[in-house]
Parts: sequence; structure tokens; C-alpha cells
Amino acid sequence: MNSFQSELNDEKQPAKPELPEYSLAQLALRNGQDRDEIWVGYNGLIYDVTRSRLWRRGNHYEHWAGQDLTQELQKDAPHTEHVFDKFHAIGRLKVPTSAAS
Repeated sequence: MNSFQSELNDEKQPAKPELPEYSLAQLALRNGQDRDEIWVGYNGLIYDVTRSRLWRRGNHYEHWAGQDLTQELQKDAPHTEHVFDKFHAIGRLKVPTSAAS
């Protein structure tokens, strides 16, 4: 495919919408206890795991929904990060700004 064809293909595909940002406090409310939604954070993205039978009660083994699980899963998960490929990313995790020193 030449560069002209590539440009035409790029124009035909709609732009991907930006994912909304959510704070850690907003993520914490989607823990399977406070609201019906069950969300987890991983590598800066927030995934909706509500429909997963493994997260039905807001926890999956020793991991709890409503929080950023990046460090926990990188440390002791028996699976790779590709486990999130089957879930829909619904947002991005807001990076907390550090307090002025």
C-alpha cells in the first residue's frame, strides 16, 4: 500500500474518542459494595469487570475492586496483563498531582 492509500484509509476510520479520567476516589466507589459497577485500575486504565463472575462480590482472590491493582498484579499475579484484554477499558486513572513543596 502506498502512502496515498494509507492516508485514505486513515481518513475513513473515525477517530477514537478519548477516555474520561477518574480519580482514585471515583474508582473507589466502584468496588462492588457502594454501587453496582465494579471497576479496577491497571497501568493507568480503568476496566469495567462488572460482568465477570470472578469479580461478582467485588473481589478476586485477595484483590479488591475499586482500586489501582498495578503494583499488586505485577508482584504476584499468576497471569499476564493480557487478562485485561477481555475487559472494556472505560476510563483513565487521573494521576494525582504532588503537593507543592
